[in-house]
This record gives sequence, structure tokens and C-alpha cells, in this order.
Amino acid sequence: MLAATALLLTAGCSSDGGGGGSPGGGDGTTPGSTTANSSPSEQSAEQAPPAKGSVKVLRTVTTGLNTPWGLAPLPDGGLLVASRDKGTITKVDEKTGRKTELGTVSGVSPAGEGGLLGIALSPDYASDHMIYAYFTSASDNRIVRMLYDAKKPSGEQLGAPDTVFKGIPKGYIHNGGRIAFGPDKMLYAGTGESGDRGLAQDKKSLGGKILRLTPEGDPAPGNPFPDSPVYTYGHRNVQGLAWDSKQRLFASEFGQDTWDELNSIKPGDNYGWPVAEGKSSDSKYHNPIAQWHTDDASPSGIAYAEGSIWMAGLKGQRLWRIPLKGTEASADPQAFLTGKYGRLRTVVSAGGNKLWLTTSNTDGRGDPKSGDDRILELEVK
Repeated sequence: MLAATALLLTAGCSSDGGGGGSPGGGDGTTPGSTTANSSPSEQSAEQAPPAKGSVKVLRTVTTGLNTPWGLAPLPDGGLLVASRDKGTITKVDEKTGRKTELGTVSGVSPAGEGGLLGIALSPDYASDHMIYAYFTSASDNRIVRMLYDAKKPSGEQLGAPDTVFKGIPKGYIHNGGRIAFGPDKMLYAGTGESGDRGLAQDKKSLGGKILRLTPEGDPAPGNPFPDSPVYTYGHRNVQGLAWDSKQRLFASEFGQDTWDELNSIKPGDNYGWPVAEGKSSDSKYHNPIAQWHTDDASPSGIAYAEGSIWMAGLKGQRLWRIPLKGTEASADPQAFLTGKYGRLRTVVSAGGNKLWLTTSNTDGRGDPKSGDDRILELEVK
């Protein structure tokens, strides 16, 4: 067990930032070269980044955002930001900070941890201009896609949502919500068990899973269970997805009373919840590569840069760096920005050694300061 794990203090329940469950508070290769695991010989040949890194806040990109959740950089410039509670998508000029509202996503029914959550650009965005979004409706969590037409007036630039995938269990808590297209151009979605723990171990349920879909919403070719979108199971509430430079997938996960997790994802594996929280001695459960007490993390988004996973902490109010060698942590996790900007929700690669980072102080569990919520630009090593 990593030394940092042993040193962390015990904490309370970790939901979407620390309120717990209560309203108050083979190898892993799949088609498309999405490698989820590497052999010991491959890992030993890889070089680990330095044990200690650094973070420099270059600037505040913009302020005054309402419950920002998903963040998607546009290829021709600009950042798309989803508002969980307002159900809107806004374009932020990353140079000036100017905000332009694209429109409201119809059908969003925000409550508790639900609302308009993750967003992602189509892998063919250059030609189809499609934005994908994961949101909570009146009946479920679902994934839709919408045409973005920048030529239309502000507020009218989003086309009607086309439902790609539906039926993901919803709840006041644990709605998951992160979506991302992988190197294989398949759509990955992290879901929560909606407060119903048993769903996580039920491979027929969509709750407490990582799903892998085609852009049209069908089970992706090569998935581990026949005709199923389920990629991995035994999750409590997955809100972070990122691939390293070798196309290996990692995911962050909220724990409950004891351990939050960073996991290396291998298709078909069982990640233990609700039987196991954090590392387990039972070999049928895939152990995390790092874990934290819930006061110190409550992780949402993750990104990969400079040989490390960077993980945003909500209740922990800090940015964690987890250096990697293969699919293992190569040194103790290192914390940055502790308490400086409050709750941290989403972290996205800005290319090279730069990251975009959003705060999450207007989500009902934070302590908003003047200017919240905001997007920061970071330089990391």
C-alpha cells in the first residue's frame, strides 16, 4: 500500500463531494487498440515520471459560471462548459474569458447530483459538429447528441437532442455522468448505482458501470459481455475517465465511508462495490492503483499529462497527481492547490503540459467566493 494511503486520516461518506448518501450532504486489449492493461515486461520497460511534480496556476480563464460540470475544448478554439443545474452549454473564449450561451438542452431535470453532466465532442466533429451530453431526465440518465451551429444567434445554436442511449438508473445521488470518446472512437460512460448498491454487481443493470458504446449508442464491438454495453462493473459512482499515452484507460471513483479510488480499467473486470471499498484481499475484485480517505479526495474528473494522472477533488478541495509506470502508481500521490480554490470538479488536457481545471463551489455543497465558479489554466510537470 502506498505510504500516502496509510497516512491519510479517516473521513465521512463520499458522494458527489462528501455528503454521503444523504441529500445534504488475458491482456486488456479491445478492438481499436484501447489497451486496459500491460504485461509486467512492458511495464518494466516504461520509464516513470519524477516522483515529485509541480503545478503552476497560469491564469483564471473565466469566472461567474453556474454549477459547471462537463468541459470540452473545441478544436478551433473555445471551451464548451455544461451547467448542471441550468441545463445550458456555454462557449468560453479561452483568451478573453468571454462567455456565449449556445442554448439549453431540452429534457434536463436537475435535482441533487443530477442534471446536465458530462459533454464530449463527436470523434467526427470536424465534419458533423455534434456535441454529446449525459444528463438526468425526469425518468433516467441518458446520452444525447446535438448539432452545434455557431452561425445561429446566441442561445439558439444547439439543435434538438437526439437520444443515443437511455435507461441508465437515476437518483438524487450517484448519477455518474462522465462521458468521453476513447482512442478507438468508441463512447465511454461512467455511471453510478443511483444509491441502490445492488445494481453495481448486476451485470444486467446499467448502474454502477463503465459502459462502452458506438457513437450511435449500440454495444461496442469487442465488449466483454455479449450484446451488452457493460465494459466493467462493481462501481459505486464513476466520474473520471482518461487514457494515458499507451491508450490505457483509468477511472476515478467515489468511495463511501473509507476509500476513494483511482482504477486501471480492464474490460470485464469486477471492481468490487459494494462488497469491497478500496483494496481487497479477494482476488476476484480488481484493486485500485491508489486510494484516499474521502475527506481528502471525493474525486470527479481526471486527465493525463506528463506521465501522470491528475485528479480533481471535490470534498478534498485539491488536485492530486498520481505518477504512473504502466498501469501502476510509481510513487505516492501528491496534492496541489489544497483549499485554495475550493471544490474542484473537472480537469481536462489543454495539450502538452497544460490543463484546464474547473471549480465546483456553486453546486450546493461548496462555499462560493466572489467570482465562483471559474476555469483555471494550469502548467504541470
